[in-house]
Amino acid sequence: MQLGTRWNVGGAAPASLPAPVLGAVVQVERELADEGVDASAWRWTLTYLEHRPVVELDDGTVIRVDAVTGEAHVHAPDDVPDED
Repeated sequence: MQLGTRWNVGGAAPASLPAPVLGAVVQVERELADEGVDASAWRWTLTYLEHRPVVELDDGTVIRVDAVTGEAHVHAPDDVPDED
């Protein structure tokens, strides 16, 4: 695993993230805001697994990229798949 970076919810995500991942980050942040969740102290953590970005929010939400389709998938804290 390669270490990436961390950034605050609502802050600028790394520009190197693929567009589907950036879109998923925006989607999650919008849902948190719509639900009235105070995530102002939460941070995202970017790492790379098998050369693909894995983004995790402090609450356990994880965004992974499908190796075949390149699509980003958001996994809630209780449904994060095992790492193969």
